[in-house]
Amino acid sequence: MKIKLKKLSVFFVFFYFFFNIEGNSKDAPASFADLAEKLMPSVVNISTTQTIVTRTNPFPGFQFPPGSPFEDMFKEFGTPQKRKATALGSGFIIDKKGIVVTNNHVIKDAEDIVVRVNGDKEYKAKIIGADPLSDLAVLEMITNDKFTPVKFGDSDKARIGDWVMAIGNPFGLGGTVTTGIISARNRSIGLSRYEDYIQTDASINQGNSGGPLFDMNGDVIGVNTAILGQSGNIGIGFSIPSNSAEIVITQLIEFGETKRGWLGVRIQNVTKEIATVEKLGKPRGALIASVAENGPSDKAGIEAGDIILEFDGKKIQEMKELPKIVARTKVGKSVNVKIWRNKKEISKKIKLGRLETSEDFKVSKKPKKTDIEIKKLKIKVRQITAQDIEARRLPKNTSGLIITDIAVDSPINYLEVNNIIVEAQKKRIKTPNQLENIINTVLKSSEKTMLVAIINNQNQRRYIGIKLE
Repeated sequence: MKIKLKKLSVFFVFFYFFFNIEGNSKDAPASFADLAEKLMPSVVNISTTQTIVTRTNPFPGFQFPPGSPFEDMFKEFGTPQKRKATALGSGFIIDKKGIVVTNNHVIKDAEDIVVRVNGDKEYKAKIIGADPLSDLAVLEMITNDKFTPVKFGDSDKARIGDWVMAIGNPFGLGGTVTTGIISARNRSIGLSRYEDYIQTDASINQGNSGGPLFDMNGDVIGVNTAILGQSGNIGIGFSIPSNSAEIVITQLIEFGETKRGWLGVRIQNVTKEIATVEKLGKPRGALIASVAENGPSDKAGIEAGDIILEFDGKKIQEMKELPKIVARTKVGKSVNVKIWRNKKEISKKIKLGRLETSEDFKVSKKPKKTDIEIKKLKIKVRQITAQDIEARRLPKNTSGLIITDIAVDSPINYLEVNNIIVEAQKKRIKTPNQLENIINTVLKSSEKTMLVAIINNQNQRRYIGIKLE
């Protein structure tokens, strides 16, 4: 009798456990059709155009052997050809007036942007704001028409295994719906500074960039941004979580730019060895490698060697968590920070600065490049910068003008964009005005021929003679 009761109790526990799991699980939808039909009018296709300059082979039908020294030399004499390149992407409407969210890389360097709604109506669009650091952009369709917007959901509530739906424009095939689940959270793949991607197996391909990732309530919980591998979908796609995206998008709409919190420190991982030496118990937090002079942390008494364990009530388990949390915190807010110093925990109060106005950001940001037209040569140029010199590994004392555009009928149309004019008439060139003055002097002479030294795109110095008219 005891044995029978024991067997019965085991069966009852199994029976309860099995049906309890069944009761707590969510069945897959019988169909996604109603949800897709509701959301499709809010998802748009984006096409952009930009001008690409290429050069034709001056000797058609003949090719130098790979690696030949003549290959690069003769390539410079090709005729410049301008063509329009088209790129495709996706986006979604967040305001009935026609405000559209997409990826920054979809509209970067675009000369024209066209948004197609519902597969038929097309509208020109302008950029309200773009943020390369998060790869987000906000557009506005130029029209008085009204549209059907979608709203953001709470991406923090999204769980691994939840059903999701992606709608977009893969390979130009607009209005494509794919479904899958959330495969992972908090992914970092090295594409941008602030990464906290949602990973999904819903099919995402080229052209899906900027499109929405919906939950089963029809709310946007992610902005589809990247795929793993260039050959196409392999079941691993990445989306920017809506909670992070919404902060950036709100700022772009309100200010046309971002306003991120800034601590004024450089940080690194806390290794096992560092945790042991600091008597920290286990690796955690973010180790401060250096503190920006007169920055927010410096003013609050933070020192190099401190370890940030908690920021504004949020525990920092790994170093990579801190920049994301700080960036999402309002500029000017005073926050409590717990740090580990001299093998004990202490608290500091820091008033956050703004990243975009910090010296660190200004140094890392590419300088604004202003193109100036040299009318007599029918080219556009800009002054060389320290970043150019470093990137091209040129001598530090290099000065000159980088060619940014060459007209087809230019007297030097055999040169290439990014060639550098370093001398004219044996005089070093530093400014566009200096080059203009030399050209004017040559035009007054009887020969009207100017000797110019350039550095080509292989960093080879060459002299050329230019006949001016």
